[in-house]
Amino acid sequence: MSKVGAREAPVLGRISVSEIYGPVVQGEGAVIGKPTVFVRTGGCDYRCSWCDTKFAVLPQYRETWKKMTTEEVFAEVRGLSRGRPILVTLSGGNPALQPLGPLVSLGKEHGYGFAIETQGTVARDWFSDLDHLTVSPKPPSSGMETDWGKLSRCLRAGGEDTRATLKVVVFDETDYAYAREVGYRFPEVPVYLQVGNDRPPSPETDDTTEPDDKGLLHRYAWLADKVLADGWNEATVLPQLHVLVWGNSRGV
Repeated sequence: MSKVGAREAPVLGRISVSEIYGPVVQGEGAVIGKPTVFVRTGGCDYRCSWCDTKFAVLPQYRETWKKMTTEEVFAEVRGLSRGRPILVTLSGGNPALQPLGPLVSLGKEHGYGFAIETQGTVARDWFSDLDHLTVSPKPPSSGMETDWGKLSRCLRAGGEDTRATLKVVVFDETDYAYAREVGYRFPEVPVYLQVGNDRPPSPETDDTTEPDDKGLLHRYAWLADKVLADGWNEATVLPQLHVLVWGNSRGV
């Protein structure tokens, strides 16, 4: 397996933004079903084999990313939500590489909530201001390796009022064994298991690649059966709801 070292972004400066969209219903993780506006940042320190957002990861798409101020990003979020406070999901790429602390502070002043999903390679002080901290370590099928020390630091960076959870994508038996190890290492943190999409969109075709819905449901049944047979009653097993409902379309 390969491992790409974390490249930390400057604490100050503009935010590299791939896209801002919503409101949509969150399709995965601990806040599944929750209305949210997405702020997807550009840039990532991983290169997962099954990445479904390569347009926000690979450097050849950097010219499509905007460099935006905190105020510009929040203005778009407020416009999309029509000025009504909503949960803002910080995604990527790896949003922890971006200087998002001021955005979280500004949004909170106006009643907005904030959630992040990050692979757990870079811990930030502003994690303590988040409402939801989802750390999603990548399983063996991704081709990445886990630095358990960095992962632990990311989880500890959450505040007293931050709901920290772990989310692991599972494609096969090896990924499932990895998810069990994650659960053993961090027994105090809720674990969400998510079925992997083996037909992710490519940057070139965007939403024209259709997911294998039957395959996703079959894999979900397999994963649920595994969890039940093992008596892993603390785990939560989820599909990628947005993929089943809207396919691989962007902005949903």
